[in-house]
Amino acid sequence: MVISNLTLKEEDKTQPIVTGAMRITGVKIAYYFICHTKLWLFSHNITLEKKNDNVNIGKLIHEDRYKRDSKEITIDQTISIDFIRKGDTIVLHEIKKTKSMEAAHRWQMLYYLYYLKSKGINATGEINYPLVSRKEEIVFLEKDELDMENVINDIRKIGMGRMPPPKRTKICQKCAYFEFCFGDEV
Repeated sequence: MVISNLTLKEEDKTQPIVTGAMRITGVKIAYYFICHTKLWLFSHNITLEKKNDNVNIGKLIHEDRYKRDSKEITIDQTISIDFIRKGDTIVLHEIKKTKSMEAAHRWQMLYYLYYLKSKGINATGEINYPLVSRKEEIVFLEKDELDMENVINDIRKIGMGRMPPPKRTKICQKCAYFEFCFGDEV
């Protein structure tokens, strides 16, 4: 399901989230909190995720769980929500394999809520971790707005700058970009 061209209020048009090649997406928000090198590579259309086993396992979990819910709702080619449930309120859902990158998951969901809020849509979020039978509720608060704007500005600076040197961490071994960053050390 693709939703596009939602109407922006006139005052929102002065600070666009989408600016040419530096479109800020939920993936870029997550990568900002995971690895600036990965963010830079992804921002320059160097994508290695398609052949990564961990990414493919995550996709299988998406397909297997929550079968009754429509999946992959894309809005403005900018945010891609795993599924939405609507009752008294709109609740965005993200399905994640593990909680190992919980901060990145939380900020990605906060960005989705921020993006929709900029279009006049109020929603809450829920991150689902089906393999550990956990969920985390996310609410976008006023205090999050300035932090999100700072993150967005940092992402733009990283994307327009030179590639940050890779910093080896415990999650690098499972990353789709591992060989790109550390190929000579493998």
